[in-house]
Amino acid sequence: MSIILLLLDEDAMNSALLDALRLRSVDVISVAEIGMLSRSDEEILYWAHENHRVTYSFNTRDFYRLYTNFSTQGEEHMGIILAQQNYSVGEQLRRLLKLIASKSAEEMYNQVEFLSAWGEG
Repeated sequence: MSIILLLLDEDAMNSALLDALRLRSVDVISVAEIGMLSRSDEEILYWAHENHRVTYSFNTRDFYRLYTNFSTQGEEHMGIILAQQNYSVGEQLRRLLKLIASKSAEEMYNQVEFLSAWGEG
């Protein structure tokens, strides 16, 4: 079972979050680092799939729509993690680490997870 590799989309990329995840040995990159700023959400999902990365975004509406479209059309993706923008960097970090510790990359394949489900408890 493989560990989750993350790609932060334009909405979710935050240098403090990137640094905090990297300090905890999470393999994470942002769309800015790979030269994909202003690309479509669909292009980001395709790139993430080709590079075995789970996409993390605050763009819940659009990515959930893409998830649904991909599912009905039989297209594949590495997985999507969706969150609300109101989480602090610390809260995002705690929840992402909990999710990464609990699920493998294989378990994320073609799935969507909501960060809200990975809180305390």
